[in-house]
Amino acid sequence: MTAWRLGAAALLPVTQDEAYYFDWARTLAWGYFDHPPGVAVLGIGTWLVPGSALAARLGGLAAGTLSLIVLARLYVNSGLLRRDDLTLALVLLFASLPGLAGGILTTPDAPLVLAWALALHEAERALACDRRRWLTVGLAVGLGLLGKYTMLLIGPILLWAILRTDPRALRTPWPYLGALLAVLVFSPNLWWNAGHDWLALRFQFGHGFALDAGALTPANGTAATAITHSAPVTLAERAANLGAFAAGQLALWGLIALPLLAAIPRFFRRSATADPSPVTATHARPLLLTAAWFPLGFFALVSLGSEVEANWPAMYLLAAPALLARPLRGLRRWVLGAAAANLLLVTLYVYHAATAALPLPDSQNRILRETHGFDALAAVAAGLPGPVYADRYQLTAMLRFYQPELAASQWPGLTRPSEYLVGQIAPRVEPNVQREPFWIITQRPQPPTVVGFTSDTPRTFFDCTDQGLSETAAPPCARPLHTWFLHHYRLAENGFSAPTD
Repeated sequence: MTAWRLGAAALLPVTQDEAYYFDWARTLAWGYFDHPPGVAVLGIGTWLVPGSALAARLGGLAAGTLSLIVLARLYVNSGLLRRDDLTLALVLLFASLPGLAGGILTTPDAPLVLAWALALHEAERALACDRRRWLTVGLAVGLGLLGKYTMLLIGPILLWAILRTDPRALRTPWPYLGALLAVLVFSPNLWWNAGHDWLALRFQFGHGFALDAGALTPANGTAATAITHSAPVTLAERAANLGAFAAGQLALWGLIALPLLAAIPRFFRRSATADPSPVTATHARPLLLTAAWFPLGFFALVSLGSEVEANWPAMYLLAAPALLARPLRGLRRWVLGAAAANLLLVTLYVYHAATAALPLPDSQNRILRETHGFDALAAVAAGLPGPVYADRYQLTAMLRFYQPELAASQWPGLTRPSEYLVGQIAPRVEPNVQREPFWIITQRPQPPTVVGFTSDTPRTFFDCTDQGLSETAAPPCARPLHTWFLHHYRLAENGFSAPTD
């Protein structure tokens, strides 16, 4: 499993969000605009070989490997003692789409998954034999909160497991000391948020629950474009959201969803000889069942009032394999075949991202639009006279990943704000004091209006799968993956921005 992930990580070009997180790793802090610092710590491999996707992903690969080891131990301790059952559980864990992609890409889910796995493992041990292990549970929860705020959801899971399995533990100091340790470990990020107007917490809660997060302007920063969130209003919209959520969760399994659907009758069938539970260890049942169902139920409710991304409740995929292995014994061959098909399809997709070799329709080429042509564009930007900016944080991150010495940043007020406006990982842009000529790279032919500056005729670059990046008057291919416009700005003679056509 690890060998496949290593090969895929070496082959797959860096994605835009990854480049953004790897940029954080160049300037470590206790918090960032979008997330706590866990993903930045995993990205410190970029220090070793700047511009190398594999080097930057080494931390995420290590976290993924540790997660597999910890979860294998959890499954054994929870009662999967037969080798066939354990193998099937690990296949379910590895071969779901998040299991395959998450083992390659470095995102905030990587530290979350590792911490969630550690917390479940230590909680099982605390429930089974050693209440002092609630201290290590607290340590894992605190580290998870430093990776992604979604780690908060494990609190109700742990409390329910204690109440159902070992309520007397609440008369001892260990669960409370564990909770205190979690808060202490997490406190540096709280301190960072307090010093930055609770920026990351407001952004994430606004994003997750479609709430008004207020002005997301970094402290002492430049005013940013407001972030708006869409939310369902009518009953039909809420029902559609819930249906999309359910379909998205099923799709996370890929082709493994087929034997899962076929096995549904087995979960409801009872006989005198049937196992009363999919997990033998009595103490582990409430923990694993709640860890599988609570994230799904929570985000199903959230989907009734907000847009929910498919990966948000994906933590349930860590406990679910232990519950599914035994009921799927009779469909073992089908599960293994579906897992192999998932692995093959993802492998081909990674190969396509690196080579653009597969004849996929344009609608299926998202991975190429995520990764292709940015290294060549960054080389062009590095040769431009004067400062270079981009309208979007993703484009800024890709330029800085492939050209680490390029002092590029995001021009404020054009698109969704980001960490670049904080001035922590890149020089803060101050439009009011800008006087020298500069460039703004966008995907729009119309130059953005910049007060006090006028724009020249832009340079236009087309990125095609078979020809690479080229500067031409017309597209050299039928469907360019990208069209980038390099707008040059100079100080207006009258001190006001010139009108644009």
